[in-house]
Amino acid sequence: MALVLHAGKTNKNAFKTLIAAEYSGVKVELAQNFEMGVSNKTPEYIKMNPIGKVPVLETPEGPIFESNAIARYVTRLKSDNPLYGSSLIESAHIDQWIDFASLEIDAQILNWFRPRMGRIVYLPPAEEATISALKRALGALNTYLASNTFLVGHAVTLADIVMTCNLYLGFTQLMTKSFTSEFPHVERYFWTMVNQPNFRKIIGEVKQTEKVLPVQSAKKPAQPKEAAKPKPKDEPKKEAKKEPAKPKEEVAEEEEAPKPKPKNPLDLLPPSKMILDEWKRLYSNTKTNFREIAIKGFWDMYDPEGYSLWFCDYKYNDENTVSFVTLNKVGGFLQRMDLARKYAFGKMLVIGSEPPFKVKGLWLFRGTEIPKFILDEVYDMELYDWRKVDITDKAQKERVSQMIEDAEPFEGEALLDAKCFK
Repeated sequence: MALVLHAGKTNKNAFKTLIAAEYSGVKVELAQNFEMGVSNKTPEYIKMNPIGKVPVLETPEGPIFESNAIARYVTRLKSDNPLYGSSLIESAHIDQWIDFASLEIDAQILNWFRPRMGRIVYLPPAEEATISALKRALGALNTYLASNTFLVGHAVTLADIVMTCNLYLGFTQLMTKSFTSEFPHVERYFWTMVNQPNFRKIIGEVKQTEKVLPVQSAKKPAQPKEAAKPKPKDEPKKEAKKEPAKPKEEVAEEEEAPKPKPKNPLDLLPPSKMILDEWKRLYSNTKTNFREIAIKGFWDMYDPEGYSLWFCDYKYNDENTVSFVTLNKVGGFLQRMDLARKYAFGKMLVIGSEPPFKVKGLWLFRGTEIPKFILDEVYDMELYDWRKVDITDKAQKERVSQMIEDAEPFEGEALLDAKCFK
């Protein structure tokens, strides 16, 4: 009997076993016509895995469930397999990184993914905590990879296979370039792995998501159909069946065919003399004489008819008693502002050498008001007091320049941190 893996072709947990099989020379076949939500609910499947989770490996000795256990089994079918190390300590380190990939990386990515898919209730504070925990784990991984190409030794091991497959969902659904750029060694590692021939054969071409998966409302369970009631004899002519069977609605439920994306109202505004990308490039590329080059360039470009400037002050600064919590709070805000990247530039300052820390910001938005879609979608907006900048006021104009420049001290206090959204 051949080894049969019961899972869909795009299941990232199935990828672990299939890639390990490629490296090990073990033949593993995918179950034919597997359909998630159908195939794994059958009595035959439940006998193999009592809770119906995917994947399951069918072997001559019996079934195995849990993706890491399946991948380990397939790896160990080849004696002295280098995927599992050449010594006890290497094997222990491989297990260590497999556990880290599952408990610190995969768990947080799934906690971020599932609420946005509508599988559980979406709670912004919970998402913020999840992203903070994920960044902590990615930071640790990034530090390790700064001096290591692979997780264990000098070649691909099962630890790399599991880690890469667990990162796959994040890179393709949630973690945009602006998010992962904080972890350059993780980026290098992930792209190195997915372009290895045995990875690419199973996964195919991988593209990083350009935006965070939007929040989808949880689907209501289908209402059970009532038993057909006999029609009253005095209503024989009601021929509901003659109405179309609403095929379009059924298709929409099954396939959810994409509707034409409506244009953002900001794209319909009259052209502006200020080109936002040009300002962002000037800001990023100016390393010296910042006031003379970048700040002067900003005011030369600024178009008050096409853009507006806004100060923001966090309403609850007295709660900012722990520095890293405050920094994570600001980082979470900037992450959720990602949907506005095409239309905005921002600076967020965390001020003070001792708690409580003050959080103040400056934002440049397309249009003369704060865009409505940002107010609707980014819950953090209501945590700040917003004040439109009057550029005819010299003091306010100078304050804008200082905030763009990260001038220190700012309003008489030291800067704990300054973050830029661009």
